[in-house]
Amino acid sequence: MSETPFGFSNSDNDPDRDKNRDSGSGPSGSGGPDPAMPFGFNMEGFDPAALGQMLTQFGQMLSGMGTVPAGGASAGPVNYDVAKQLARQQLGNFSPISASTSSAVTDASHLAEMWLDAATTLPAGASKTVGWTPNDWLENTIDTWRRLCDPVAQQISGMWSQSLPPEAQEMAGPMLGMLGQMGGLAFGSQLGQALGQLAKEVLTSTDIGLPLGPTGTAALLPEAIAKFSEGLEQPEQEIMVFLAAREAAHQRLYQHVPWLRQRVLGNVEDYARGIKMDFSAIEEAAQGIDPSALTDPSKIEEILQQGAFEPQTTPEQKQSLERLETLLALIEGWVQTVVADALGERLPGVAALSETLNRRRATGGPAEQTFATLMGLELRPRKLREAATLWRRLTDDASIDDRDGVWAHPDLLPDSSDLDNPAGFIDRIVGGGTTAFDDPIAQLEETERREKAEREAGGKDEKPGEQS
Repeated sequence: MSETPFGFSNSDNDPDRDKNRDSGSGPSGSGGPDPAMPFGFNMEGFDPAALGQMLTQFGQMLSGMGTVPAGGASAGPVNYDVAKQLARQQLGNFSPISASTSSAVTDASHLAEMWLDAATTLPAGASKTVGWTPNDWLENTIDTWRRLCDPVAQQISGMWSQSLPPEAQEMAGPMLGMLGQMGGLAFGSQLGQALGQLAKEVLTSTDIGLPLGPTGTAALLPEAIAKFSEGLEQPEQEIMVFLAAREAAHQRLYQHVPWLRQRVLGNVEDYARGIKMDFSAIEEAAQGIDPSALTDPSKIEEILQQGAFEPQTTPEQKQSLERLETLLALIEGWVQTVVADALGERLPGVAALSETLNRRRATGGPAEQTFATLMGLELRPRKLREAATLWRRLTDDASIDDRDGVWAHPDLLPDSSDLDNPAGFIDRIVGGGTTAFDDPIAQLEETERREKAEREAGGKDEKPGEQS
């Protein structure tokens, strides 16, 4: 799966582009496009003839688009008909969920929900839990993908017309429409490839941290779970319960924290609004294109993947991505903490399974691949571990009520700096002011006291003179 947003390369990860930008070479060597000069033309001295020549080049480039299978009409910045068609081609045929498998999913969910009741103040969030095939996952999540993808694709597509003066927009109207269709095909193709791969790997409807399915419906994907269980020491039935508990915990959080879904999507939209593109580089790329080669769809994809078509990362975008990364880490860290408390004493393999999922992310699991494809976001395992540590300490040093109460309002949530300094955040939640957490010696003594109490509770007597 591509790790670049909608087939565009990430300028931050392209050393050759950075080198060219630093040295002043290349089409954007001045450090980025001049907003007063879309497509490389100075708006004060606008030359319709020059613009017409440029649009003719784009017209020739797009003349072969009629031979590209459109996969049906699709309005909007992303051709979702193409996306679903390509995803289904990758998925192939899958057997329906059997009655026995459905029963196993229901039983695992019921047990997980019962155990979660004692680990969190948030009540159950799903009214039913079902088993999905990969195709079920695709059909039931496509509407949420539309909400996630449209803001980014819309912003990119709108640049073609928004950056032209009124005279140019009138002249280029039909051409810009064709260009929008080409963008919709490209975005749909990229999304379809990503979803086709993801549908075969995801374990639950919230496996990537987002509530992708219908409200009130929790879902497990038994075939992917069976494959995930291969080579693990835990029985598949216990792994099913573990994943059902993770799914149920996600559902509780998203169902009973009403602002959370919109907060995640809002960060995506903030990212989209900051997208900028180098139109002078696009003009230069168009001049060197052989129109006859564009009857081949693979050539069109190759053109769109050229560096000239990449969006430019802005400081505002980086801030939006950091907020989104932190929020997703907090969600995952909370789920990991709650599931560990609910299942830790009942399923001895919970810690090992959690670590397996962490390693899966560290090596580029489905969540990382999807967000890298859509927006260049890398959900770093370090952030996940720090978030889990913060929630664990808040649970131990305060209470479950205090921990879950943080979700009452977005302003109460820890930010990225709090993940680096959990003691300060816990201090604010517990009551503010100077506490033992400001004193490293007192903090160490508190840690030793808690560890000793845990050993005594477990029936392990400390030897005389032994220091924790």
